[in-house]
Amino acid sequence: MSFLVESVNALEILDSRGRPTVLAFVRVNGREASASVPSGASTGAAEAIELRDGDPQRYAGLGCQKAVAHVKHDIAHALVGRSFTTQAELDELLIELDGTANKSRLGANAILAVSIAFARACALAEGMALFNHFAKIAGTTPSLPQLTVNLFSGGKHAGGQVSIQDVLLVPSAATKLEAALEQVVAVVRSAQLLLKRKYNERPLKADEGGLAPPFGSIEAMFDDAIHCIEQAGLSAGQDMSLAVDVAASHFYTDGRYQLDDRGLSSAEMVSRVKSWVDNWPIVSIEDGLAESDWENWPSLRDALSPRAMVLGDDLLCTNPDRIRRAIDHRSCDALLLKVNQIGTITEAAQAFKLARDAGWRVTVSARSGETEDDWLADLATGWASDQIKVGSVQQSERLAKYNRLLRIAQSL
Repeated sequence: MSFLVESVNALEILDSRGRPTVLAFVRVNGREASASVPSGASTGAAEAIELRDGDPQRYAGLGCQKAVAHVKHDIAHALVGRSFTTQAELDELLIELDGTANKSRLGANAILAVSIAFARACALAEGMALFNHFAKIAGTTPSLPQLTVNLFSGGKHAGGQVSIQDVLLVPSAATKLEAALEQVVAVVRSAQLLLKRKYNERPLKADEGGLAPPFGSIEAMFDDAIHCIEQAGLSAGQDMSLAVDVAASHFYTDGRYQLDDRGLSSAEMVSRVKSWVDNWPIVSIEDGLAESDWENWPSLRDALSPRAMVLGDDLLCTNPDRIRRAIDHRSCDALLLKVNQIGTITEAAQAFKLARDAGWRVTVSARSGETEDDWLADLATGWASDQIKVGSVQQSERLAKYNRLLRIAQSL
């Protein structure tokens, strides 16, 4: 089927942190679709570049009017009136039009918004659910991912009251999405009560909806999570496990990990992370070492596998070149896939395929600055990802994805 692009437009909107982002509109074969893109707070150095205006008088320099203008002019001029038979043809033209290695001329936010809006418009033109269209792009069979849901947050998501970024719930025994969500909500309610009883605090939320009391230590954070699981009537390690986003790059300075007022060597950091997996039911460690500490990632993988996934986020940045390097060096065994780190659906699909071909697991992830758009749920399902990481169950931009998953589950 041929897809004729009839119009392209864009609008600056606000994400869940009140920062501007890009909403693009693409009309294909008489069907118009839109897509908005997220933005991260904890970003890897190798990520594709969001184009920001830099005007301090407007949104503290974070405006996206330049990116919007690129969609309306440069990108629209290149696309309107042209027909494409595949997503890859459109994305390759966008990459060529930008002409930089990191999408810094047009902006990854402009390019990705158009890439996803085109995919959604093509799905409409085909009379196909978006998750099925994504499956067609990647050559996969759709299936629902397992949930990983923020419970507690620290690091850049919560003002740094603890160094690590997130502790997440993994409903490991639930066989249906509805049951998994019900269990997660029960644990979150238990955590809200804990905050009042133990910390005398209101249930204040971090960027992705995780709760953020002043934990005495990282280990106390894990203990509180286990307590909340048990208070919800569930068995820790059987009904509900934990995943941890360490985000170690953000406390790595001069070759040392500044953790709990101590400077740890890479070997000591590996030992500390291993002790967490030894003592708590943790099934996934994300960015347990810094993105530049390549030589020590194989030691981390050896220490944790196969008990816990060694998940690369900042290390990999959904970048095929970095994924190949990690495969060659046995640096990790799972990919955290964030489409806006690379900037087009096609490149994200390449990253996904590289990980799968290496026998890795894949977690499709949202960002800390999200919108109410729900395309991520379709992507995670269409590409049959192992897990999805959206955030907590307390904010609308997160719930949009969970509620879309519920609708997909019904159709599947």
